[in-house]
Amino acid sequence: MYRIWNIITTYSLMLIGGAVIALIWANTAHDSYHHLVHLVLWDNAPIGAPNFSAEGVITHRTLTLHYLVNDLLMAFFFAIAAKEVWEAIILDEGSLRGKKALTPLIATAGGVLGPVAVYLALAAMMGAATFSAVAGGWAVPTATDIAFAYLVGRLVFGAGHPAVGFLLLLAIADDAVGLIILALFYPSAPLAPEWLLVSAGSALAVFVLANWLPRRLDRGNQARPNSTWVREKLSFWPYALAGAISWYAFQEAGIHPALGLLPVVVTIPHADRGFGIFAEDEAHQTDLLNTIEHGIKAPVQVVLFLFGLLNAGVEFSAIGSPTWIVLLALVIGKPLGITFFGWLAAVPMRLGLPEGMRLNDLPVMGFVAAIGFTVALFVASVAFDAEVMLGDIPVQAAAKMGALFSFGAAILALIAGPLFGVQKKH
Repeated sequence: MYRIWNIITTYSLMLIGGAVIALIWANTAHDSYHHLVHLVLWDNAPIGAPNFSAEGVITHRTLTLHYLVNDLLMAFFFAIAAKEVWEAIILDEGSLRGKKALTPLIATAGGVLGPVAVYLALAAMMGAATFSAVAGGWAVPTATDIAFAYLVGRLVFGAGHPAVGFLLLLAIADDAVGLIILALFYPSAPLAPEWLLVSAGSALAVFVLANWLPRRLDRGNQARPNSTWVREKLSFWPYALAGAISWYAFQEAGIHPALGLLPVVVTIPHADRGFGIFAEDEAHQTDLLNTIEHGIKAPVQVVLFLFGLLNAGVEFSAIGSPTWIVLLALVIGKPLGITFFGWLAAVPMRLGLPEGMRLNDLPVMGFVAAIGFTVALFVASVAFDAEVMLGDIPVQAAAKMGALFSFGAAILALIAGPLFGVQKKH
C-alpha cells in the first residue's frame, strides 16, 4: 500500500481522478454537479465568499464548499510550493541561488512573457468583443504545473539529463511569478492593505518568539535546552496559529487567501541543506519545516482531488474561443518565449547552459513547460467571473477547458524530443 500511495502521489493521480470525475459528472448530470460546487456550508460566516451591497460594501460572507477548497484548503498546496521555492532561494546549494540560476531565471521570463503576448495577440485577432471578454485572464497561461512537467521531462530527456534540473528550476520560478501575479492582479475583494500588517506581524512574532529567541538564548550551549523545549513542547502549533492569523488577514485584505500561509512558511526552522524538489531523502530530515511538509503531503493529495472535482467540471459545450486562446498561448508562447530568452541568456549574454545541455533542448523544454493544468485552472477560476459570457459560452468554463487541454503539450514534447535530436541520459 505504501508503494501504491507513492505512485498515486508521484503522478498526482488524485488530482487527475478528481478532474476526470468532474468532467463526466458535469456532462451527464449538470445540475447536481453545480449544486455540489456551490453547496452552502455556513451563511453569515466569519470566513467565505463576500456578498456586497449596492454601494460595494461587504455585507456578509458565505462559506461554500468551493470556497472551502479553493481559498482555504488550497493554501496548504501553495505552502508546499512556497517551501520548495524558499529552499531553492535560501539554502547554500539552492537551485535558484547565485549565478547558476541566471539562465533558467531569464528563460522563465520568456516562459511568462511569451504566453502573455500570444494570449493577448490571439484575443485581439478575434475581435473587440472577444478581447474585452478574455483580456483579464492574461495570467492563465503563465504558470507551469511542476509535478507534471517533472514527470514528462524525465520521459523526454531521461532522468539523468541536466535539462530536467533546468526545467524544475524554471517551473519553480514560473510558479513563484504566478503567485506574485495572483496576489497583485487578482484581489478577491476590495483591497484593504492595512490587513497585510497583521499578516506580517504574525509572521514576525512567531519567527522571533519560536525561532530566533530560543536560538539566541541557547547561544554557546551545545545542549540547546530552550530550542529543544520549544520544538518538543510547542512543535508546529505557534506556526499554525500564526498561519491562521495570516490567512484571515489575507482574506480581509482582499488578496486571495490561498496565499495566506506564505509569509509564515519562511519563518519555520529549516535544516541547513535541501535535497531538491521531490527528493526522497527529505523524508528523513527532522527539521520542523520538512516535518510539517511531510505531515501535510497526504492530506494535500485529498485537497487536490477535491480541487480537481470542484474546478474541472466543464461541459464540452463550453469549448470556444477562450479555450483555444489559452491552449495556443501555452503551446506556442511557452516554447517560443523559453527558447528565445534561453538563447539570449546562453549566447549573447554568455551565461551558458548547464554542462551536457544544448540549445536544441530549449524548445522541447518549452513544450514540457506548456503543461499548465493545476495553477492554470486555479488562475482561471479567479480571473473570470462564472457568469461572464462570450455569446453563448461561459468564459471561465471555456478557459478552464484550455487549461485541461494543455495536457496535450506532453504529446507535443514527446514528438519534439526526437525531432530536435534530444539525447536521453538515464
